[in-house]
Amino acid sequence: MRTVTLQRADASDAEQVLQMQKASFAPLLERYQDFDLNPANETADRVRARLMQPETYYYYIIADGEAVGAIRIVDAKDGSRKRISPLSVLPQHQNRGYAQAAIREAERLHGAGNWELSTILQESGNCHLYEKMGYHRTGTPQIVNARMTLVQYEKD
Repeated sequence: MRTVTLQRADASDAEQVLQMQKASFAPLLERYQDFDLNPANETADRVRARLMQPETYYYYIIADGEAVGAIRIVDAKDGSRKRISPLSVLPQHQNRGYAQAAIREAERLHGAGNWELSTILQESGNCHLYEKMGYHRTGTPQIVNARMTLVQYEKD
């Protein structure tokens, strides 16, 4: 089991967070052509604006002293569902358990229950990860385009 720490990012980190998102999500943007939704297609201003939202917690995923990715948690701290959106692991660090460890750490910091997220139905590895972490599919799948469908997950 991988051990990671989550290090809080702030508005001054917007460019670095965006670069991590671009590196992590570019292959999915190319595959699915989801230009309006894909985090690789965001601007630094959009990331900065999110970093400044009071309900947003952006964290670097730190493993062995190195940032291997980032995770954004939306937590209004009012009893509503907390949301993971997005979770990115740099390509050279993928498939090593860092996403799973980051989710565990986020749940430790923000509470174990009452979570939601969306992922790409066609990315079976992502769906498997969330299901393995105790998330279950809910709602109606959202067809984004001919290549891609989003599915929602919750964990109580």
